[in-house]
Amino acid sequence: MQAMPPLNLPPMDAKIVLRHGKPVIWDIIRRRYVALTPEERVRQHFVHYLIRHKGYPASLMANEVQLTLGGTKKRCDTVLFRRDLTPHMIVEYKAPDVAITQTVFDQIGRYNLVLKVDYLVVSNGMKHYCCRMDYENNGYTFLEEIPGFEGLDP
Repeated sequence: MQAMPPLNLPPMDAKIVLRHGKPVIWDIIRRRYVALTPEERVRQHFVHYLIRHKGYPASLMANEVQLTLGGTKKRCDTVLFRRDLTPHMIVEYKAPDVAITQTVFDQIGRYNLVLKVDYLVVSNGMKHYCCRMDYENNGYTFLEEIPGFEGLDP
């Protein structure tokens, strides 16, 4: 396997093995190996970051959450749930070489039309953006950093 450039996230011990000649990475949320794509690498590093450095319970996170939007099925990359299991945060990942653009925010915004979460996060492993939704004023506020689990609004 060729070396991958480091991400702008704390290092993690990724379980990467070859299956049928292709690299796969262990997904601690789905509890299975998944194809190691550049986007999946970002997802696994970011999930580890949320769990190990921000105190997010793995038991309240889900990867590849399916939803129906305008009659078509879509998948949110990661959803964090409150303790009452209502959606609280959507995280969208892109490969490190994919720029975070308005199109990416439009994508996560469409998912939020269905889930109506309090926080939206977008990361390409190099840059990370987090915003807090303000439904009262029909807007949002970008945060300086991703809050820890205990710092999230209820």
